[in-house]
Formats: sequence, C-alpha cells, structure tokens
Amino acid sequence: MSRRVAGALIGIVFGVALSWGGMTSPVVIRSALLFEQSYLFLFMGSAMATATLGLWFLKRRERHALLAATKLTWPRERIHRRHIAGSLIFGIGWGIADACPGPIATQVGQGIGWGVITLTGVVIGVYAFLRIGTRETEPALQPAPVQRATTRAAPI
Repeated sequence: MSRRVAGALIGIVFGVALSWGGMTSPVVIRSALLFEQSYLFLFMGSAMATATLGLWFLKRRERHALLAATKLTWPRERIHRRHIAGSLIFGIGWGIADACPGPIATQVGQGIGWGVITLTGVVIGVYAFLRIGTRETEPALQPAPVQRATTRAAPI
C-alpha cells in the first residue's frame, strides 16, 4: 500500500470519527468553550489518554514510522516566544471560528459552506506564517547570556 493511500485512509477514518463525534458542529464546540458542556473535553481527554498510552508503548521499544523510513524520536524543545504567540493565535481563532483544523477539513468534506470560509482563513494564516518565516535563532524564554566586551589593539 502506498504512503498516499495509507495517509488518505487514516484521514478518512479521522474525519469520520470527528463527524460522528459531533466535532464539526459549532454548537458543540461553543458550548464547551463556554463551559456549558463537558463533552468536548471528555472527547479530547480520551484521545489524549489513548495517545499517551500509545506513545508510552512506542517509547519502550525502538520503532520506525509506519508511512516513512525514519526512526521515531521524541526530541525536547525549549519554549520559545513563537510557541506562546502561536498558541494564543490558535486559541483566539478557535474561539472565533468554533473550529480547529481537523473539524474544518471535515466540514469541507461534508460540504458545509462556512467550512470553506474558515478554511480560507486557515490557508491565509499558514501562507502569512510561511511568508514571514520562522526565526530559528529566536532565544528561548530565558535571559540572554552576557557578552563580554573585547578590546582590540589599535593599528599603528
């Protein structure tokens, strides 16, 4: 089975699970964001518990990715300003649109009209991010190291 076919099948199963679970409904998402219902949090909590258990098993044995010929690694990265800014932008967008990328793709797949408008916003945001570029040299959220001044001898 090719990588594209496997990726498409995984995407379809994920989309069906989101749709079946009601995650394409702005009403469900809005009621959770307003703390009126716990359904969304329980749904996400069960997904995180499943992922945590799966990662725990994977980390105990040396594994390779299923769809690529690479070894699975879990590098740790320090928190940068871009992580905080990105999470704030994501949260604000989620609150305004009542959807995150997974449900947006599912809405478009279901033919829901407002999903196309939201997807357009996502595409513009990704384009702007790629256009501006990432700052790989950005320091972590810690004080910058002190640089000592050096003196040079003046030319004679």
